[in-house]
Amino acid sequence: MEKILIVDDDDSMRGMLRMRLSDTYELIDTGNPVQALALALEHKPRAILLDLMMPECSGFELCQSFHNLSYTARIPIFVVSGESSVKYRDYMNNLGATDFFEKPIDFAKLKGRLASELRTRPSERRAHVRVRMKLVVKLKGTDAAQRSFEQLATTENVSAGGFLCSLGLSLSNDSSLEVFLTGSGRDQYVGRVRVVRREAPETPWQTYAFEFTERTPEWILQD
Repeated sequence: MEKILIVDDDDSMRGMLRMRLSDTYELIDTGNPVQALALALEHKPRAILLDLMMPECSGFELCQSFHNLSYTARIPIFVVSGESSVKYRDYMNNLGATDFFEKPIDFAKLKGRLASELRTRPSERRAHVRVRMKLVVKLKGTDAAQRSFEQLATTENVSAGGFLCSLGLSLSNDSSLEVFLTGSGRDQYVGRVRVVRREAPETPWQTYAFEFTERTPEWILQD
């Protein structure tokens, strides 16, 4: 069964959603919005049902957070709220929401919309959770012309297994480089990486995907 994450501080609403959807989906629910992101990363749901008005962390903030994390960005988010869809639908769409359902819920319409969305949006499986994070790293190695280099770069996406960054030089596929985190006046060795993919190879600045072949505990994310 496909997993769906429900985030709503109303116990009775979570119970109603469980009663009406548990025959079709495996449901994970929480009344604490602060836990929602961790639950999404742990359970990897295929869709999220999200209330808007909650204490500590609103549905607006959560929707934006889900949409900004690379691992959760592709999960469809369905707002389920007592607030007016006329007032908030466009705003939530801009934050990354897929659809908006006002309470009381039309469950036939919700189930149909869920089924349609999950049919057309394939599951995305990754070995590691990737996070949009800017880190300054120093890379040392040899370029495609076998010239030694040492260059600072800023990451775009980061995971326990590697990262993306752009460099103004040409690297061969499977090039092996040393990686250092910079800061506090010193460079900290965090491992070795190899090039597994490059984008726009004809442009002066190329974006490379690097995968760790050796990694120390000092790397920012661990398995």
